[in-house]
Amino acid sequence: MPTLIDQFGPIDIYLFDQILRGRITPGMRILDAGCGEGRNLVWLLRHCEVFGVDSNPRAIAALRQLAPENFRVEAVEKMSFPDAFADVVISSAVLHFASDDDHFRAMLQGTWRALRPGGLFFCRLASSIGIEALIQPIQGRRSLLPDGSQRYLVDAPLLDQLTEQLGATPLDPLKTTLVRNQRSMTTWVLRKNSAAVLYRANDPNSN
Repeated sequence: MPTLIDQFGPIDIYLFDQILRGRITPGMRILDAGCGEGRNLVWLLRHCEVFGVDSNPRAIAALRQLAPENFRVEAVEKMSFPDAFADVVISSAVLHFASDDDHFRAMLQGTWRALRPGGLFFCRLASSIGIEALIQPIQGRRSLLPDGSQRYLVDAPLLDQLTEQLGATPLDPLKTTLVRNQRSMTTWVLRKNSAAVLYRANDPNSN
């Protein structure tokens, strides 16, 4: 009898939660923006139409053995998939690698535009929530974490502001996991409203 790990692989538990709650269902078109080697895609590849991008050629080479035409070596801010392409867009541990504000907004815009109106945006990213006194600012929102890594860190006010700018509806409250005071990971889950406008990284009103 297949085990859960056989069926779902090492899937992010918060993404697994979206499947359990019926927000991601068989037959949907899924785009994993920053898919790596596909740790979140084991179940999805069996039940959905799955696409992905990653800047790591080795990671994409492994996934192309499963679906050669669906996976591309691309940065998320320069994805070649068309607007409103996917029912679900996944951004798991990707956006916090932004180098600065402009890069973060370009990555977010490139990811968001591929989501169809009414679609689900699932995002996990590093934040400063709960570890504000433990991080060391480097420049802007780039900070040194207690675990020694450098990340672009968001906070709740920024995510609330971006949710409004994106024309989105939060599906869950922000959920943050604090890992032994070493790092903090926040889950941000949105529904793209039908009337949502395309978020532009260079929009002067989106600051």
